[in-house]
Parts: sequence; structure tokens; C-alpha cells
Amino acid sequence: SVSFMNNQKQQKPTLSGQRFKTRKRDEKERFDPTQFQDCIIQGLTETGTDLEAVAKFLDASGAKLDYRRYAETLFDILVAGGMLAPGGTLADDMMRTDVCVFAAQEDLETMQAFAQVFNKLIRRYKYLEKGFEDEVKKLLLFLKGFSESERNKLAMLTGVLLANGTLNASILNSLYNENLVKEGVSAAFAVKLFKSWINEKDINAVAASLRKVSMDNRLMELFPANKQSVEHFTKYFTEAGLKELSEYVRNQQTIGARKELQKELQEQMSRGDPFKDIILYVKEEMKKNNIPEQIVIGIVWSSVMSTVEWNKKEELVAEQAIKHLKQYSPLLAAFTTQGQSELTLLLKIQEYCYDNIHFMKAFQKIVVLFYKAEVLSEEPILKWYKDAHVAKGKSVFLEQMKKFVEWLKNAEEESESEAEEGD
Repeated sequence: SVSFMNNQKQQKPTLSGQRFKTRKRDEKERFDPTQFQDCIIQGLTETGTDLEAVAKFLDASGAKLDYRRYAETLFDILVAGGMLAPGGTLADDMMRTDVCVFAAQEDLETMQAFAQVFNKLIRRYKYLEKGFEDEVKKLLLFLKGFSESERNKLAMLTGVLLANGTLNASILNSLYNENLVKEGVSAAFAVKLFKSWINEKDINAVAASLRKVSMDNRLMELFPANKQSVEHFTKYFTEAGLKELSEYVRNQQTIGARKELQKELQEQMSRGDPFKDIILYVKEEMKKNNIPEQIVIGIVWSSVMSTVEWNKKEELVAEQAIKHLKQYSPLLAAFTTQGQSELTLLLKIQEYCYDNIHFMKAFQKIVVLFYKAEVLSEEPILKWYKDAHVAKGKSVFLEQMKKFVEWLKNAEEESESEAEEGD
């Protein structure tokens, strides 16, 4: 056996083993999709449009035909009825079949049935997964070469395949092709695609799939640059009957704008930019992105609180907080011009003092400071005390506020009676 082993070793470089011969022969075999196409089309002609029979035929043929090598041809036939020339037209001199997506009826039920054919085929021959993804990316780039009805069928089919996981949402990249976008082909195709996708699942499942491949913030790119606004997107998709998608994109945009605002605010504060510049910037962002003041005051509060290394000692942190917040009062006051914003701020302070345990005793001091600095007025404070507080630490905080609230009520009564005397 030793000499046999040596023998094997020496033989290796000469490539004389049987194994290598067959590999060489494989390489010589001409790439001939026409012959492959003829076999598939002939088989489909025999099965006719019974899709159960089609699925069985494709399953069996995989054992005899080279699916791995001719994946593109196989999928071209199943979608378009024959091999596609670049651009999406059927090659003229080729055989074709009517047992394909493009020749089928244009309705969701038929496309769901076709989706099953692809699904079964790819589950059976797992290696076709990548080839199928490439095929769909290619077909999307060819959309202009197809008729409107063919596009609609392809869109419905793609939606179903995205829903059942046969396809990955990264294929949508093809729709951002400049020419398709410019001519409005991408947006129209997306309408049909998302309708069938949402119909199979729901908007939350669609959102999760988009997020997975970082497509959740790119949907606006279905439109040319001069139309990439939330307004245009929501109008277009709502009119097309996809209100859920419009709302999803609007929310995404809002969340993005708020995150961006918070990030920029923190940078401006750590640089020590003048408050008037910061206020101007925030007001422009509010207008541009339609962010209401009560959302902004929450962002400003958390930005102000995150610019400091807080002392871990309870007795020292209150003093540190008052000093810090006194400095930032003018900035906070710029965004508490409405009672609702003042209430929001009170709730944010309550939650903050509860979540950061060494701030528990500082709550009343912060509120009094903000009252004196005219960040907060008495009405929202009284409303918070009466019924607008949250459960977090409420017994502690209400107890802390008791005296101040009584003082506020008395002050209010006094000023009312003074006003009456003045009349």
C-alpha cells in the first residue's frame, strides 16, 4: 500500500488520472443554450398550462438537464417563453412557448400559482437561488422592453416571491436605474409589486424585509431627484391605493429627520455654538421636516442632559443639574411656547429623574428653576400635578411638589383678587 500511495503522489502532476480527463472533456463541451431551450420548450408544450404538471416536469428534468449551467435560459423561458436578447426582446428565430408568465392571465391568482412553480423548483434545486435572483434583477432592468401587461404580471409575481422569501428585497436595486426612474417605469412597477407583496403579508413584514437589506430609506429614489419629496411620494402612492406604504415612508422620513436633528444639536452644544444660532437651526428643521414643537422640546431636553458627565453622588448632582440647566434655560424656553410642549417637558423631566435614580430628589428643584426662568408656566405645572403625570415615581414627585403647588395656587388666587380690585 505504501508504494501505491507513492505512485498516486507521483502521478498527480501528470494529470493522467481518469478524474481529470472527464473534467477536461467538460470544459470542451460547447455552451449551447439552444439545445437546452428546445428540451424545456418541448416539455412545456407537452404539459400545457397545467402548472402542477409544469412543476413536476421541471422537477424531473433537473436530473437530466444542466440547470446549473443554463439557469438564465431556464428562467427566461419560464418568464418570457423563450431566450431573451439584451433589452428584453425575444430572439426572433427562436422557438417559444405560451407556458410562461408573460403569456398567462393578468391576475393575482395566476401569478400566485406561477410563484409556486418557481418556489418548488428553487426549493428542489437550491443552487438555482442565486441564478434566479440575478434573473429577476436583469428582468427589472429590461422593463422598458416589455409590454405594460407583461410588466404588471412580473410586478405581481415579484411581490408574491418577495413575500414568501424566494426573493430577497435587494433585487429592488434594479428599479433605481436612472432611465427607468426618469420615464416613470420604476414607480408604476413598484405600485403593482407592493400591492401584491402587502396583500400576501402586511406592511410590517414588508418593512422588516426592506430594513434587512437597508432599503427602508431608499424608496424615494423610485422618483427623479426633483420629485424626491415625502409629499410627492405620499400623493403618488396614496392615489394608487397604497396608503400604508405612504404612511410608512412618511414615518421613516420623520424618524430620520429627528435622529439627524438630535445628532446635530448635540454637536452644536458640545462646540458651544451661541444659543441664537442653535435656535435658528432648530426652527428651520422644524419647518422643513414638519416636526411639532412638543417633539422638539423632548429632543432639546435629552440633548441638553447628554452633554454632561453627571456626578454619581445624589447630594452633589442636584446642584450640578441646577447650574447646568440654568445656563441652558434660554434654549429650552425657545421651544416651550405652547402649553402642550410645557407638559411634554414636565413628563420628560419626571421620566429622567425616575430612570436616573440619583436625580430622584432633584425633580422639584428643576421644575422651580424652570418656572423662575420662564421655561414653564403655572398652568401646565398645576395640570401635571392634578392629572397629567405618569406613574413613574409619582408618589415621590407629587410629595416633593406639594408645597410649591400650594404656593402657585395661592399666588394665582392673589393675582386674581388683585385684578378684581384693580377693575
